[in-house]
Formats: sequence, C-alpha cells, structure tokens
Amino acid sequence: MATIAFIGLGNMGLPMAANLIRAGHQVQVYDLQPEAVSRATALGAIPHTTAVAAVSHANVVISMLQSGQQIEALYSSNKGLFGHLAPGCLVIDCSTIEADTARKMADMATKHGLDFVDAPVSGGVAGAEAGTLTFIVGASEEQFARAQPVLAHMGKKVLHAGPHGAGQVAKACNNLLLAAQMAASCEALNLGMAHGLDAAVLSEIIQQSSGNNWVMEHYNPVPGVMESTPASHGYHGGFQVSLMCKDLGLAMSLSQASGSPVPMGSAARALFSFHHSAGHGGLDFSSLFRFYHQGED
Repeated sequence: MATIAFIGLGNMGLPMAANLIRAGHQVQVYDLQPEAVSRATALGAIPHTTAVAAVSHANVVISMLQSGQQIEALYSSNKGLFGHLAPGCLVIDCSTIEADTARKMADMATKHGLDFVDAPVSGGVAGAEAGTLTFIVGASEEQFARAQPVLAHMGKKVLHAGPHGAGQVAKACNNLLLAAQMAASCEALNLGMAHGLDAAVLSEIIQQSSGNNWVMEHYNPVPGVMESTPASHGYHGGFQVSLMCKDLGLAMSLSQASGSPVPMGSAARALFSFHHSAGHGGLDFSSLFRFYHQGED
C-alpha cells in the first residue's frame, strides 16, 4: 500500500480520498477549508495544515482542484510542491484544466525527476462515492502503468487517452457533449410536460427509444423522477453550473486553437452562461431545467 497525499477535498475529492483509505492506503490530506480536512480525518485520513506537510514522505500525490491557475500555484510557484517531492514521486492531477497547463506541469515535473499525469474524471459525485469513476489519463505508457493501480481504487474504468494533455482534451470533448445532452433533455422533458405528459412516464419512453442518453438514464433534471439525483434535492450537490461553464470555456479554447466548428457546444455554453449570470452558478448543472420550466432566469 502507498503513502498518498490528497490535495483538494471538495464534493469529488473527499469521496475519492475515502475510497483510497478503504483500500488500505495511508492518505495524508490538505484542503484550504479546515472543515473538509476534518471530514476526511473522521474517515481515517491523516490531516495536515499545509500542502507541503501533506506531501511529506508521500510516494503518490493526487490533486483535485478547480482551475489550471490553482494547479500551477500548487505545484510550480516559488513554494510549489515540485520542489518538495522526492525524485520518482508520482503526481496525478485529477482536476479538469487546460491541456497546455497539463503539458507544462508534466514538463516541469520531469525536470524535477517526477512523473506527472493528467487524469480528469467522469462520473460525478455519485461515481466518486461509489468508486465507479472513469479516469481519462494523459501520460506516457510507463506513467500510465504506474498510475492505473492507484486510480483503480477510485474508479471502475481507467482509460489511456494519449500523451500528456490528452486526458484534458478528451474530458473537454466529453463535457461539451454532456452539456448539449443536458440542454436537449431539459427541452424535451419541458415540452412534453407542457402538453400534459408525466415527466416520469416521458422519461421512461425516451429511455426505451432512440432519444435515450446518459442524462436520461442517470441524471434526470426533473425533480422527483430520480430520487438520487441533485434535481430531487433542490439541485444541490453534484456538478455546479459554474464548473460546467468553466469546462465549456476550455472546449471553446480547443475549438479556436484547431478551427473546429462547435455550434451545438456554443449554444449550450450560451445557455449555461445565461443561467449562471442569473445567480445559479452554485447549483447543479441539471438546474438548467428551471430555465425552461419555470422561467426563473
């Protein structure tokens, strides 16, 4: 079993760290929020008051933050972690950030004698809690082989997307499609409900028909249709609108860099940006249903 430092204990990071603890690893944790560290400590983690202290004696470091800027500050600033890790340490960043930032971090890690892989995740909070996440990894073959056993304790699938940065490109493509799926699912359900259809009945019909998709199967945006989803809990928990807007911004940047047309993704970004500007950035992204059904925006 490894000594693992886990940095970032939010909605995703905390259950991921918990699964590592259950797998028998020694998990040393740090988060800017003391209450998050306390929750992890109650699960068996070893708490620390600084990131530098958390990585002491660790042979694996995992980070789960919200932006590329935060990742750069964590690892490569004057007091960054790259200067405090023993040569050969494996650094796994599970954040969703710019592909160029991931490549930059990998290059800097190599100069410090470290292995850095980008491994953004898919599956949401429910997947993090159940240990069924999909990890999308950008790394060399050798680095992927090192990271795979660790990631397997937190997820059901560990996929090698390609070299450094490829994990981030694949994640941006996935979330571009997810955003469009959610917007279209909200539209279809609202349309049927406006004509008197029961949301649960319509959802079942769509699931058994050609319009079926991941949102309809696992993340229905109508309150009460699926009791386990954020929609049935006031749209709290899950994947925030603000983070979806961030991820769509990453996808738009990739589109511009390659000249790839993304009209559906652009439309979804406009919808989520409008929803965010109306004050719903802290809600789960399935709350976009409110934009259609109640006109709250």
